[in-house]
Amino acid sequence: MRILLYTGKGGVGKTSIAAATAIKSAQRGLKTLVISTDAAHSLGDCLDRKLLPEPEEIDTNLWAQEIDITHEVEEGWGLVQNYLTKLFTAKAIKDITTEELTVFPGVEDLLSLLRILNYYKKKTFDVIIIDCAPTGETLALLSFPDMLRWWMDRLFPIKRKAAKIAKPFVEPLLGIPMPGDNVMGEIERVYHQLDEMRQVFTDRDITSIRMVVNPEKMVVKESQRSFTYLNLYDYNVDAVIVNRVIPEGVTDPYFKVWKDIQQKYREMIQESFEPVPIFSAPLFEKEVVGTEMLTRLGEAVFGPEDPLRIFYNQRTQHIEKRNGQYLLSIYMPFTAKQDLSLSQKGDELIVRAGQVKRTLTLPRTVRGYTVKSAKFNEDYLNIILGGGHHEQGSAD
Repeated sequence: MRILLYTGKGGVGKTSIAAATAIKSAQRGLKTLVISTDAAHSLGDCLDRKLLPEPEEIDTNLWAQEIDITHEVEEGWGLVQNYLTKLFTAKAIKDITTEELTVFPGVEDLLSLLRILNYYKKKTFDVIIIDCAPTGETLALLSFPDMLRWWMDRLFPIKRKAAKIAKPFVEPLLGIPMPGDNVMGEIERVYHQLDEMRQVFTDRDITSIRMVVNPEKMVVKESQRSFTYLNLYDYNVDAVIVNRVIPEGVTDPYFKVWKDIQQKYREMIQESFEPVPIFSAPLFEKEVVGTEMLTRLGEAVFGPEDPLRIFYNQRTQHIEKRNGQYLLSIYMPFTAKQDLSLSQKGDELIVRAGQVKRTLTLPRTVRGYTVKSAKFNEDYLNIILGGGHHEQGSAD
């Protein structure tokens, strides 16, 4: 199975590129699902038809779906939501619509990933193509399982036991319900599924992330930051698609300035993302809606290429032994040295790149080792691990 995630700044055309890739995949005889996890669905508009919250075959070998967030929350978060509803209505706030209070930001997106995991485990489709939410939400989504792991491994067992012991005393004393073991069990189940989903998304033989950009300054800058963060979390970006490029054949003087601007940023994209393959799609003479135009778009982007091929597969992290110590290298392009910091707590390394933080659990072979030095050189953060005390600070 292949899973492709298309992401990018809002409005760059990632929905169209995702749909065009799905059509090209289906035409190759593969059972293909294109699915939108963006709450502001536009996949149905792009395909020029109303989509259902369940997969619907809309053409030969082609299924499409727009996730129904309400349904996914009820199915995947039901026990927790019921508990929170009881909690919020226990103390004189029954006039508030509690359903809206019991769904935390991001939960809808996370639960939609569980649907995708279900398709993957059942091998329902040969190919799953995901039209993701805009970049910032996608990054938060992909990093959430990693951040949740720390809480679940360390605090959750303690809190679960404490809640079980305190339940008979706290409920009558305070008049509020304590979470039962079934609620805690559902939280744990969701966590383990999300962790499983992360393993699938970081498997480079299965999943690729593709970034869609326009040749514009703000879009390129955001894409550079996103590329750094995706590498930090060890996701494989195997292609960049430059969308809505004004064709060379357009000679109207009105477009000359725009063509010059686009050329400048196309060169910037080339310099920034190589050796990741870069594809491009033209600004068509009419809007890209419906199967015919999406087929044209797919041909323009990939031509005779297999759109499901893994175009690039550079491991962003690797470790090797050197003179009794270990060198851990993390690929972090578009990062300024002054924005980097590194600290260690036990078997964990905490790497910060600006406002983004990731906690890395050391591989079994180097657990018990500590950071001796760290240098940032040619887009790689190189960390030496050996014996001695923990060290922390900025990368040299």
